Amino acid sequence: MKAGDEVDVRRSDGSTAVFRVREVTHAAKENFPTAKVYSDTPNAQLRLITCGGVLDRTARSYLDNVIVYADLAGTRSA
Repeated sequence: MKAGDEVDVRRSDGSTAVFRVREVTHAAKENFPTAKVYSDTPNAQLRLITCGGVLDRTARSYLDNVIVYADLAGTRSA
């Protein structure tokens, strides 16, 4: 993902919330930006978090997280 990409989230009422990616970052798991990811926001936002970076084969885990920050851009009716 990159800035400008859109993420569609289907709502229970059948409508779709459209989020636009503002920022994509990589963070070492030991330096995870908890406050930035989980703090209150002034508008509807979406965070997508997944693993990334180098794979530690012994631990069977990636060393980093990839974090996508996106803002609500609009909605589409069902």
